[in-house]
Amino acid sequence: MATNRSILIVEDENDLAEVLCYHLEREGYTCRRARDGNAALAEVQRHLPDLILLDRMLPALSGDEVATRLKRDPRTAAIPVIMLTAKAEETDELVGFALGADDYVRKPFSTKLLLARIAAVLRREQVAQAEHQVLSDGEVVLDRTRHEVTVGGSPVALTTTEFRILAALMAAAGRVLSRAQLIDAALGHGVAVTIRTMDVHIAGLRKKLGTAAACVQTIRGVGYAFRLPSADGSKG
Repeated sequence: MATNRSILIVEDENDLAEVLCYHLEREGYTCRRARDGNAALAEVQRHLPDLILLDRMLPALSGDEVATRLKRDPRTAAIPVIMLTAKAEETDELVGFALGADDYVRKPFSTKLLLARIAAVLRREQVAQAEHQVLSDGEVVLDRTRHEVTVGGSPVALTTTEFRILAALMAAAGRVLSRAQLIDAALGHGVAVTIRTMDVHIAGLRKKLGTAAACVQTIRGVGYAFRLPSADGSKG
């Protein structure tokens, strides 16, 4: 039985939402509900769920748009999403996965099947999280569980914000993150700070990383990336 796992049900059919909530709570999950896309996004910002059951056909803002916005936001991008839909075409299912859905369940569905799908997605997510608790690239090792960073085996004392920035950059595996994305990852969604503030944090992070400072690279006009310098000493 599930314990302390929260699920957000985004469904405009009230009867179906009530049935889902009833069965999920019997399994030990905590449920929250939203009846349209805008309400779903607001609820996610108030309480980050462990998983979202998302109907594609929603009033005000479609489930597809909700999924797109969730995956675009670093704070919510990792939340597993199972799409629920009456659309039965294969192309619809492919669209759902392209939008970042972790699973796709067609209506009408068996409640037992849905519960099994939810459990499977959460298990995969738990394994993935465990695998990514320690990030390592070159001489830099970041341990999320211990909140520790070492460079060449020597510990480095970072502020909480610097630690979150480094974790976001290393987790991106070489991809460029904009300053806005780093602000969301390090300080939270919607926090009002200037772009210059992030540059100051980056400068402080580089100084503390010492010999690994060059790994935090500035991509002009775009943002920052964590990449090992090439063998000739130039940036990769």
